[in-house]
Amino acid sequence: MIAQGGKSIYGASVGILMLDARFPRIPGDMGNALTWPFPVLYRIVRNASPDRIVRRKAEGMLDAFVEAAEDLVKDGVDGITTNCGFLSLFQKELSDAVPVPVVTSSLMQVDMVNRTLPAGKRAGVLTISASTLTQDHLQAALVPQDTPIGTTEGGREFTRVILENEMSLDVGKARADNVEAALALQSNHPELGAIVLECTNMCPYAVDIQQATGLPVYSMVTLVNWFQAGLTPPAY
Repeated sequence: MIAQGGKSIYGASVGILMLDARFPRIPGDMGNALTWPFPVLYRIVRNASPDRIVRRKAEGMLDAFVEAAEDLVKDGVDGITTNCGFLSLFQKELSDAVPVPVVTSSLMQVDMVNRTLPAGKRAGVLTISASTLTQDHLQAALVPQDTPIGTTEGGREFTRVILENEMSLDVGKARADNVEAALALQSNHPELGAIVLECTNMCPYAVDIQQATGLPVYSMVTLVNWFQAGLTPPAY
């Protein structure tokens, strides 16, 4: 066998652009490396705070994300993703900037999930901040305009800790916020056939949401696992 070179790092196909945050990242969170059954490469985008990305539409941050994505490609990744659903705003720009596939947001799954559901059913979105999730974010991810939206905003723990970038997280309260928000979304929309978690920090609670609602739950973890499977197909 003759091995071929050309990269600095091998065996990690997925590169993850990370927000500059300090809140706890428990297993299941994109920023916890134990979440992944395969190696990944991380790159922190400095000054990309949760508040700036989620509440202020990532103002002034595009160049920093493009530079970080280019660096990941130079290091050897075969695909780029991010750890915030609100970065759907940068999908086109990042795709145009690097020579590898890019998936910026879990929201990109909504249209695909809709196609899998029975007649009369549709996917809904659970977001960390419905008040700042705009049509611009949804359109960039090709989410249908009338998609039901639920949120943990106004809950006891989850949204506050993540967006205020706090140092401690009561996991039980955060789990309850997510489950209660999902149940409210389901109650308000009886046509709901699945839930797509916009926020990558919601991924640890996907199983709790599925068990509480009885609905399929899709997250950035499901999307990145699919993404990885295409970048590095298993050998049989």
